[in-house]
Amino acid sequence: MASSEGFLTDGQREILKIASQNVENLSSSPKSPSSLLAEHHHHHHVRAPSGGGKAQTLGHAVRHVRRSHSGKFVRVKKDGAGGKGTWGKLLDTDGESHIDRNDPNYDSGEEPYQLVGSTVTDPLDEFKKAVVSIIEEYFSNGDVDLAASDLRELGSNEYYPYFIKRLVSMAMDRHDKEKEMASVLLSALYADVISPAQIRDGFFILIESADDLAVDILDAVDILALFLARAVVDDIIPPAFLARAKKALPESSKGVQVIQTAEKSYLSAPHHAELVERRWGGSTHITVEDVKKRIADLLREYVDSGDTFEACRCIRELGLSFFHHEVVKRALVLAMEIRSAEPQMLKLLKEAAEEGLISSSQMVKGFSRLEEVLDDLALDIPSAKTLFQSLVPKAILEGWLDASFLKHSSEDGDILVEDEKVRKYKKEVVTIIHEYFLSDDIPELIRSLEDLGAPEYNPIFLKKLITLAMDRKNREKEMASVLLSALHIEIFSTEDIVNGFVMLLESAEDTALDVLDASNELALFLARAVIDDVLAPLNLEEISSRLPPKCSGSETVRMARSLVAARHAGERLLRCWGGGTGWAVEDAKDKIMKLLEEYESGGVVSEACQCIRDLGMPFFNHEVVKKALVMAMEKKNDRMLDLLQECFSEGLITINQMTKGFTRIKDGLDDLALDIPNAMEKFGFYLEHALKKGWLLPSFDSTVTDV
Repeated sequence: MASSEGFLTDGQREILKIASQNVENLSSSPKSPSSLLAEHHHHHHVRAPSGGGKAQTLGHAVRHVRRSHSGKFVRVKKDGAGGKGTWGKLLDTDGESHIDRNDPNYDSGEEPYQLVGSTVTDPLDEFKKAVVSIIEEYFSNGDVDLAASDLRELGSNEYYPYFIKRLVSMAMDRHDKEKEMASVLLSALYADVISPAQIRDGFFILIESADDLAVDILDAVDILALFLARAVVDDIIPPAFLARAKKALPESSKGVQVIQTAEKSYLSAPHHAELVERRWGGSTHITVEDVKKRIADLLREYVDSGDTFEACRCIRELGLSFFHHEVVKRALVLAMEIRSAEPQMLKLLKEAAEEGLISSSQMVKGFSRLEEVLDDLALDIPSAKTLFQSLVPKAILEGWLDASFLKHSSEDGDILVEDEKVRKYKKEVVTIIHEYFLSDDIPELIRSLEDLGAPEYNPIFLKKLITLAMDRKNREKEMASVLLSALHIEIFSTEDIVNGFVMLLESAEDTALDVLDASNELALFLARAVIDDVLAPLNLEEISSRLPPKCSGSETVRMARSLVAARHAGERLLRCWGGGTGWAVEDAKDKIMKLLEEYESGGVVSEACQCIRDLGMPFFNHEVVKKALVMAMEKKNDRMLDLLQECFSEGLITINQMTKGFTRIKDGLDDLALDIPNAMEKFGFYLEHALKKGWLLPSFDSTVTDV
């Protein structure tokens, strides 16, 4: 009775005291309750205080706990020994406790857990990467609504000022068309998507970075001033912003020069608004909706008049070759709506294609866009699908729709999945290429490509690299040529390079719409690839044989052959983009020889490594390996191996470059033995050393069994 009424004997009080102490120790003890139970199992045996039968107990190792009011987590074994709010089987000493998820008192907080590491990413960096793709896509299709929708879907509206900076800085390095498009997009996004305050912040960040932009873009100050003036004229930033921004910038900065140029050269001139709006010669402040309306109007007029020549002239006057797919789509819809107009519309599209007014890719894109909305269109035109299916073979038969459209429209799931993979790959490589143009870091680019794990798309990468470089300055063109040499040695096969150039030349006509001198520049890239040993002269024949005989791509290949065959072609083509790393190969060899001689005569390893780094030709480091080994044989000085070890450890000379250097020595051993009698023996020693140090690719072993 005493125990049931709450009165305890002295023995019971002592046991309760020990149990309470153990409960307090639990929160700081690193040991689990079950392990402590096992550890002290031999200590005490006492009788339960309230007639519940016998139970073995232990002294200070009791660990039956539950969640207390203080917030501490403690374990209670719920096996019938008391309900919630009671002591339970306080002195129970059964082995391990088990959590029963079906127990009414189950608490998920008692479950065992483990910490899982996760990568912390900077949301701003993620945002910056994502907007590059949005901007690239906008520059290619001119769809303001799509760009606005994509930007909204990104979220992160607190980072919108950085979108403005990226949009303008990318447009600055391109043609007037993209500059005009950037200004139009900013006006369209103003207030609807990007707040006025964020527009001002974005322009301030842009002006603030004028010094950095001027490093890559010579006329950055003038271009930025024009963007600033255009923003004022378009009423997306107030004139008072200029004075406030000027006060916030250091007087010596180029940002101040930008503001002064905008004020004096553009905003204070007579009729400045009209001059600024027409400066880039584009479709002045025209929106996508305006363009669509103009296209609809000209097609309606054509239906009434039947004047194909006039309709073509109106399409040409739009000045939006990248938006001609809309003409195709609307013409086809009109042909379905007004059945009597079908022959006229097909005639217009055929003539526009034959004149080169609407390119093959724009024609395919127009058909593809219509095919995507056929289900919706069928609500208004019930026979839309049947009519579309009858139009496609007519267009292909008459030669103004490429037969490749049938592949695009295939319902085969594998093809659709493949297309999605290609789209994703293109989006990712555009970001990689842009980062390369900023950093000039070839090893990092190669790592990024290897991480993508899609070597079957290497030709697509080559096409995208050269297309992007062609739309930029000579610096990027030179970087693209240097990168091709490095990729050919590291991860691209000759077949990849050939296929990439074939793809480029097949789309040369479309490229020429955006790059005026596309044919000449493609010829230079081809010829430069031959000079850099990326392609053999015979590869030009192979490329030419895979192209239609009278296409512009075939003419480009002929031009490349002429460039390669010209006198002093090597030196001229290595300098075709105005220098950079494009000096003559002999110059590079001389520099390598001098730095190795200096090192051999007592130079420091770190200085020699720096000299190799300063060459800026990682794709040519196999020459360093070759000359270092030859010099070691000639001088009978193995000190060169220390230099190669340091270069390899630092990642300065890659395993591929090291392997290529050793391969070149092996291939020339017979000639080398004429000057160095023990060349074979020395090479065997160096080879053994290299294999031991892991300098060479495993595949190298099988190629040297005869040495």
